[in-house]
Amino acid sequence: MASLLDLPEELLCATFEHLVSENDMNAIARTNRHLFGLFNLRLYRHNVEYSDGSALTWAARYGHQNTARAILSANANTDTIQNQIQGALVWAAEGGHGPIVELLLENGADVNDGDALQVASLGGHESLARLLFNNGADVNLQGGAYGHALQAASCKGHELVMKLLIDNGADVNAQGGAYGSALLAASQEGHEQAVKLLIDSGADIDAQGGIYGNALQVASWNGYEQLVKLLIGHGADVNAQGGALGSALQAALIGRHDELVKLLINYGADANAQGGECGNALQVAVINGHKELVKLLISYGADVNAQGGKFDNALQAASSRGHEELVKLLIENGANVNA
Repeated sequence: MASLLDLPEELLCATFEHLVSENDMNAIARTNRHLFGLFNLRLYRHNVEYSDGSALTWAARYGHQNTARAILSANANTDTIQNQIQGALVWAAEGGHGPIVELLLENGADVNDGDALQVASLGGHESLARLLFNNGADVNLQGGAYGHALQAASCKGHELVMKLLIDNGADVNAQGGAYGSALLAASQEGHEQAVKLLIDSGADIDAQGGIYGNALQVASWNGYEQLVKLLIGHGADVNAQGGALGSALQAALIGRHDELVKLLINYGADANAQGGECGNALQVAVINGHKELVKLLISYGADVNAQGGKFDNALQAASSRGHEELVKLLIENGANVNA
């Protein structure tokens, strides 16, 4: 009885063309070397036409250069492959696969259509970022989860990539993205050297942005004492207002960072500054039921009758939260029970 391999190639190809399932096609193509050579490029063409180029995406994502080259070769003259090349470029850039990025660019990928530079920067792929620059990447291109490439690199503390981006014209004060700015990103994640690099490169230390307000507030909320000292040492306004946290002092209180609260007050933080959802620092401490910090703030001159915030004053905040000891403490320190 004749086997499948005894059939003429024309008949084998005709049979292959009638297969619907890519799994079946793949199984036949991998039966032996002869069938692989006969059907593999046909399989790649089918994948591009009917499966949204999943094979190219896989090759780009996991760094299989020969597979990517074969897919591109098999589909060189089709319009469909050009649409899939763009998505593959981002996957290759994210994985740091420089040779595949270069291959995709040679085959028509647009370096500025998508987030290739941003994801390469996020991954700390310096040489790949340089390759993208050499192919015309826009360093200040907006879009994606991180807004721009510098913010992406900053949130991970990739200083070499950050320096490369800045040297190529990245705007250190550009707004947007998940963090609001590069400085906010570096501050949120506690990357002190990245913060210093940005400040030395002209970042506005008091710039408002994102949901947290400014870099000092972000650092205070996270309890990054050394970073707080660094920011204040470079001129950060300890009483700057803005964002959901109100001020650096309120941010430290919300984060329950006792020593940082003391540090900020020693640096001149105003215990009576108004702002934020809670109104002022004393109300934040009261809402959190933090008796020692309430005492500390009062000792630094916090006004127990200051109005503002969602509870109007500290006494109402303590009452609404059921903090009986704090109610007593506030009254002992002059809180107006009729306010």
